[in-house]
Amino acid sequence: METLFVTGGCGFIGSNLVRFLLNETDYNIVNIDKLTYAGNQASLDDVNSNDRYHFEKVDLCDLTKVNQLFRRYQPQGIMHLAAESHVDRSIDGPDDFIQTNIIGAYNLLQASLTYWSQLPIEDSRQHTLDAPTQATFRFLHVSTDEVYGSLRPKDPAFSENTPYDPHSPYSASKAASDHLARAWHDTYGIPILITNCSNNYGPYQFPEKLIPVVILKCLRGEPIPVYGKGENIRDWLYVEDHCRALKTVFEKGSPGETYNIGGNNERQNIELVRKLCKLVEEVASSIHYPLETKDCKSLITFVTDRPGHDLRYAINASKIKNELGWEPRENFESGFRKTVQWYLKNQDWWESILSGNYNLERLGQSEVSSPK
Repeated sequence: METLFVTGGCGFIGSNLVRFLLNETDYNIVNIDKLTYAGNQASLDDVNSNDRYHFEKVDLCDLTKVNQLFRRYQPQGIMHLAAESHVDRSIDGPDDFIQTNIIGAYNLLQASLTYWSQLPIEDSRQHTLDAPTQATFRFLHVSTDEVYGSLRPKDPAFSENTPYDPHSPYSASKAASDHLARAWHDTYGIPILITNCSNNYGPYQFPEKLIPVVILKCLRGEPIPVYGKGENIRDWLYVEDHCRALKTVFEKGSPGETYNIGGNNERQNIELVRKLCKLVEEVASSIHYPLETKDCKSLITFVTDRPGHDLRYAINASKIKNELGWEPRENFESGFRKTVQWYLKNQDWWESILSGNYNLERLGQSEVSSPK
């Protein structure tokens, strides 16, 4: 049975990916996460007892420990998601973004190269399905559309050939790691694939990002902050659609290629916020969830725009559709309704984060959690 490393598996996209892979494949999954503030093991409580799930608390900046993981587990491949990802935090404190997103990615690439170089070259007379070879090993580097910079309202969407133009410490650090991944493929031949995705949303998203902020502010009757006039445009991708895309690229994509993953779902921030307010009211009414106000839109408050705020992101996902057959299943109505329903039904999860209790639990976790 093949083993995959998923880095950052306790984060938002990572935890959804771990769950998806355990449910939809036969892979053994090793979740490598150093448990920063956004790493929450409670997001994977439902899979902790799965014999195919392993957790390793390891910082990718510790190359010695990373090398030890390769020797211990002998993975067939890697899905690298571990990253600091909040733009505002990158502006206030860029150091963590440089360390995790650049140095961490470099260490993982170096450890992967050392491991891959020692794998046998595939020989059909000797190869077994559960024994990795240089030909079967894959390294999937997961990145963001923010590396491409900003679009004007009428500009064509980002393609895989769009020049990089990052505008924040976060996007610059991700751009750097993308370049490193390509260089390790071109220079050393290690089979690396890269994906650049649009804004994700869905269950288990840390309550500092726009979607959960709006939902939880509605539930608590608190002001909903919207940058500027809310005119910034984003393409929204439901996280499970993203997970299906990552599996597709990992298994079917061509090493050395980049695949853009988008939701075909562009909206101005203010339009999205108003839609979420309406959905919260509808879903809360259907399950008799008490709201602090009956008019959530009245909570919208415009605040000073962030520095270097990109106007528009949009993804042209035609390559992954045409070459690999993937396209999103959720649309603007279905995906956001599912998301609102999840947050209203999982109050214990987000209340633990807002209260800080999850952080106490995180700091008390052991270094390694072996399979049950």
